[in-house]
Amino acid sequence: MSTILITGGAGFIGSHLCDRFIVEGDDVICMDNFVTGNPDNIAHLIGNPRFKFIKHDVTDFIYVEGKIDAVLHFASPASPIDYLKLPIQTLKVGSLGTHKALGFAMAKGARFLLASTSEVYGDPLMHPQKEEYWGNVNPIGVRGVYDEAKRFGEAMTMAYHRYHGLDVRIARIFNTFGPRMRLDDGRVLPAFMKQAILGEDLFAFGDGTQTRSFCYVDDLVEGIVLLLRSDYTEPVNIGNPDEITILKFAEEIIELTKSESKISFRPLPEDDPKVRQPDISRAKEILKWEPEISRQAGLRKTLDYFRTKLAVH
Repeated sequence: MSTILITGGAGFIGSHLCDRFIVEGDDVICMDNFVTGNPDNIAHLIGNPRFKFIKHDVTDFIYVEGKIDAVLHFASPASPIDYLKLPIQTLKVGSLGTHKALGFAMAKGARFLLASTSEVYGDPLMHPQKEEYWGNVNPIGVRGVYDEAKRFGEAMTMAYHRYHGLDVRIARIFNTFGPRMRLDDGRVLPAFMKQAILGEDLFAFGDGTQTRSFCYVDDLVEGIVLLLRSDYTEPVNIGNPDEITILKFAEEIIELTKSESKISFRPLPEDDPKVRQPDISRAKEILKWEPEISRQAGLRKTLDYFRTKLAVH
């Protein structure tokens, strides 16, 4: 049994991690300030003797009594609609928040895992994206507040590892989906699902030829757990390499939901990546991990959740 602190633990991925570690018999401390996290995501864990919630902004000094074995730093706005609305908070949680979480892990002698992102690759010139690729990021563009915050977080994490000897892990997370996603978070999957369920037009940006690769949250959580338990300190891509164009994905959602919705087009946002596909060779080799849940199977599970949230049956 271990004691694990998860910052951003009331968020989409963070809450699924809370569930996973509780099931495995660990004690979980969830830390969140609900800027983008949702109390509903962890409501079912309240009252569990192995779960503790602390409302706290991780850009302030972190203090928790007792032994901590691992710190998973997942606190951050993660969708464009959030980090464009909260640019300063996004930069602060990626820089000051990462610094505070690293310092806390060091003080406790805990292993540290950083939730990084495929966005560190920016609008990539390498396809698929390997961990060795340094990326193509516009540091002063509107998306730079998220991209550069995560790039800084990686640099700070490796500095703590090299200078202080802290035991660290870095997960570069690619597009993930599943229950507990916010319907209004602005990402393509919840947007398309909500529009299709309600019979509205699905809005594709640009001409719809840009690509994404979607990983179901259970697969992602498995990869995170395996990375945490590994001995590997360099970044590892965790995602599903099954790539699809946005236009094809919209058609897939319409077919799945049996919707009468049409597809319409809007201008491509600034610095929107044209391709996104992880090379997961490193995860396969080191973690013996690869996704097992198909996009179609994951979408069916996610659709059930969204229909319940929208009270459309």
